[in-house]
Amino acid sequence: MQGIHPDLERVLFTEDQLRARVSEIGAAITNDYAGKDLVVVSILRGAAVYMADLVRKIDLPLEMDFMAISSYGKAAKSSGIVRIQKDLTTDISGRHVLIAEDIIDSGLTLRYLLDNLESRKPASLSIAALLRKDIPGQPDLPCKYVGFECPDEFVVGYGMDYAEHYRNLPYIGVLRSSVVVDAS
Repeated sequence: MQGIHPDLERVLFTEDQLRARVSEIGAAITNDYAGKDLVVVSILRGAAVYMADLVRKIDLPLEMDFMAISSYGKAAKSSGIVRIQKDLTTDISGRHVLIAEDIIDSGLTLRYLLDNLESRKPASLSIAALLRKDIPGQPDLPCKYVGFECPDEFVVGYGMDYAEHYRNLPYIGVLRSSVVVDAS
């Protein structure tokens, strides 16, 4: 493994840990969704790496689709204003929808997305989150699968970014506070 990126304080989850946990989640999804019409939705761009690895571990026919939503811009904290930048191309009515999400932080953006997708009448709607931060007051979300619980720190790697950097790191690490510029 290459050395830790100099902008990181520490590695939280190694490449091997991520690979093993994604395989476990994929096996659980394969079991739980057998015989169902499954659509896995990724929220771009952060969850794209996770989704790519996850769907290869799901041994079922499935369809993939993508949405792009924004509430961060280049800030370290969510602005609270959610914009759909790219919508689904798939009709999800009557289908089982599983959102492959990289990280549940405040949960506000995801709550907005769930309400939006629920209005489209899927047969079921759930979440497979790689990380869930331990933050008080998170809204109740139908998170059926969680890869890892995560401390309330700014994490990057494995698709997650800060100002569009660090997505290509093969592990997840904590970004040094000196690197993060809080625009709130």
